[in-house]
Amino acid sequence: MDSEVVHVVESSLVVPSEPTPSEGLSLSPLDLVLPSRGHTPTVYLYSPSDVAAADGFFDVARLKEAMAKTLVAFYPLAGRLGVNNDGRVEITCTGEGALFVVAHADLSVGDIEDDFRPSPELRRLFVPCIEPASIILAIQVTFLKFGGVVLGTALHHTASDASSAFHFFQTWSALCKYGDRATVELPCHDRTLLRARSPPTVHPDALSRFYPKLTFSDDPLGSGPLAIEVFAISKDQVASLKRLCGGTSTFCAIGALVWQCALVVRRLPPDAEARLTFPANVRRRVRPPLPSHYFGNALVRLGATGAVRDVASEALASVAGRIKDAVDRVDDELVRSAVDYYEMTEMDSRPVKGTLPETDLQIISWLGMPMYDVDFGWGKPAVMSRADSVRGGLVYLTSDGPTGGGGVRVLMCMEAANMKELERLLYAKL
Repeated sequence: MDSEVVHVVESSLVVPSEPTPSEGLSLSPLDLVLPSRGHTPTVYLYSPSDVAAADGFFDVARLKEAMAKTLVAFYPLAGRLGVNNDGRVEITCTGEGALFVVAHADLSVGDIEDDFRPSPELRRLFVPCIEPASIILAIQVTFLKFGGVVLGTALHHTASDASSAFHFFQTWSALCKYGDRATVELPCHDRTLLRARSPPTVHPDALSRFYPKLTFSDDPLGSGPLAIEVFAISKDQVASLKRLCGGTSTFCAIGALVWQCALVVRRLPPDAEARLTFPANVRRRVRPPLPSHYFGNALVRLGATGAVRDVASEALASVAGRIKDAVDRVDDELVRSAVDYYEMTEMDSRPVKGTLPETDLQIISWLGMPMYDVDFGWGKPAVMSRADSVRGGLVYLTSDGPTGGGGVRVLMCMEAANMKELERLLYAKL
């Protein structure tokens, strides 16, 4: 796909349709860990349908009107990243608006749907270029030839985690589809709910259970070029895998499978320490629990470790048990200690680059999130994905499509040399 095939025809700012608060929004330490992550790019592919033909498919004026209404409740997304008087990053709620780009592409749905996987090219084609970088939310609606649309989004990670991002897109699409009849769950913007204690205190046990930093390098162990593959695991395969793992959660079962297979194909020294990390949603783990629609970042990175020889050879149920143990040990004190740790620690705000060491994997799960519940009135997306290629050693778990069939897509980024063997082993174990 050549970037020349996409032509931008309009670029504008969509502002909230009513007056909104105009002060600076203080961020929690869990937000401030993330400035270096920049904007999270996602893409939604919508195929033309009978509904689309009858009713102004992706009518831009209707989309903008609904977004303007949505930004009243989600007003921080119409603001800009700024710095307060203490030099701390904040969201300055200026109401300047979200970037909204309209484009046309000399591509059809058929040209892109078979290989709709993250790549620098997918991002370049369908996710708007953000200028200035302080813009928090940017959208691009790209009309394809013969019908169909790609919706590209970029939302700064400092403003929201995946759970909050999907809440915004769910609300915007519902207001577009149903107008004033839409049922809207209002977001909670009180980020002081996750502020540090006074004085900040890190419980000694907490440091062994959460992993504040990941180590990236340009080419660890000379592992060579990276590859990205998407492995589809069917509903029946998920069910049998969970039984094999003693009836554990989908996340723990698939995490165990991917972790063990990656260690086997990488042929690492048996005594090396293997580490699997994953961000956990802590909204329900603090006391009192956060409001279900707390808007911001409520993620703490957990980890499971073990000697390579053990994790690579033990029963999958045991590997899943290591992950479940890490999940089960999250409590209010762990979360508060993590918040206080980040408050006291100067985190590196430079963009994160490179690849995880071969002993490490990080799994990001969007399982159970309403990632396909983005119907603007012309049907749900046929495919939804991250737009950009992820770093080596990162794995994304997502549901397998809009029907909620119970299958899982595993998006894997690792050294190309081991990818075929990983695929063979993974499906052999299923």
